[in-house]
Amino acid sequence: MKRVLLMLITFTTITSCTTIPSASEEVLSFPFTSDSSKNWRYISDRVMGGVSEGQVELEQDGEMIFARLTGNVSTRNRGGFIQMNLASSWFNRPLMIQSIRNSEKDGKKLKGVRLNVRGNGETYYIFIQTNETRSVSDHYRASFVADNDWGMIDLPFGQFVRKRTNANGSDTVIDSKLEAKNIRSFGIMAYGRDYIADLSVSTVDFYY
Repeated sequence: MKRVLLMLITFTTITSCTTIPSASEEVLSFPFTSDSSKNWRYISDRVMGGVSEGQVELEQDGEMIFARLTGNVSTRNRGGFIQMNLASSWFNRPLMIQSIRNSEKDGKKLKGVRLNVRGNGETYYIFIQTNETRSVSDHYRASFVADNDWGMIDLPFGQFVRKRTNANGSDTVIDSKLEAKNIRSFGIMAYGRDYIADLSVSTVDFYY
């Protein structure tokens, strides 16, 4: 089963969230489904004159549904990214963004993000924007490697570094702490160099 995700923002807020308690932690889980995928969109550096090519498709392996980001990342024309992105706006407030913004309870705060991923051995990134980040070049960033087999990747919020990309392509590091309650945009990205991207994601979890 394969379906190309829409490049435009949809105004659907239907998605799936599961709270999974265990002896040691509690998790907010957001699996990809035919409904929740409507809130994700594909974005590339072509919006700023780049030449990277790619797409996001919804695929299925048995009972597991996943989003697959594929393409050719090129740094020509000062570009260099393709991504799948979930963002909140005045017109669209996805449940994942709502849930993590309202996640503090009983004095507990979310500690990090966990992905179930499969890839091609390349490095990928999570880009997060919050109420404090002032532009698309201002973001929190953390990297991970996606192997050829399905596996869980844990990224504590302490590993995310706030960076502002300058006009010359360099980064300025900003001393700032990522707070889940302030997240407004969440992107999973192939970024920063010339390479072939092939990344599948079945769930996005946030853990306490």
